[in-house]
Amino acid sequence: MYLIGLTGGIASGKSTVARRLVRHGAVHIDADHLARVVVGPGTPGIARIAEAFGDPVLLPDGSLDRAALGAVVFRDPEALVRLNAIVHPEVRARSNALIRAAEAADPSAIVVYDVPLLVEAGVDHPFDLVVVTQADESTRVRRMVELRGMDAGEAERRIRSQASDTDRQRIADVVIDTGGTLEQTLAQVDALWDQIRVQSRQCTVRGAP
Repeated sequence: MYLIGLTGGIASGKSTVARRLVRHGAVHIDADHLARVVVGPGTPGIARIAEAFGDPVLLPDGSLDRAALGAVVFRDPEALVRLNAIVHPEVRARSNALIRAAEAADPSAIVVYDVPLLVEAGVDHPFDLVVVTQADESTRVRRMVELRGMDAGEAERRIRSQASDTDRQRIADVVIDTGGTLEQTLAQVDALWDQIRVQSRQCTVRGAP
């Protein structure tokens, strides 16, 4: 198995890169999806969130009010730390299980673990490659306003609540610049896939008995 860690700030084009890698044949594990699963209704995760932040972050049906919780944690760094301490261990356990399952199903699989908070969460999976998507802040704010209907000030706060580009570059093996056209981004991903296939074959050969 060849394990890729894919990360990038909000609205940095990470989903576009992930979809292209999946189209080429990669197995996709989505940390954002896992983060929703582990705080679903009736889970220990949502019970701990309600205890930490109170009933206002719950909807009448007992599910998580993500807008209400986001309004709290993206304005209060200490609140974000408390939330991460609840969610990250649960996500790590789930992702470990899925990675092991992917390897069991296909020992030569190329697995992309798509994790926005790879830096912040201190994710310690044994990645063969870490890929970071990057675009300048003004581009990311524009995307959040135009595509997500977010207020520009809120978009800026969310960007600045995450790790900096410098922090991500420190752990990156490859940086994909998504600030240009879609075609330019996809061309970078296609070239990366060619490199990954060569590297994954080398890993398989080295790991053969």
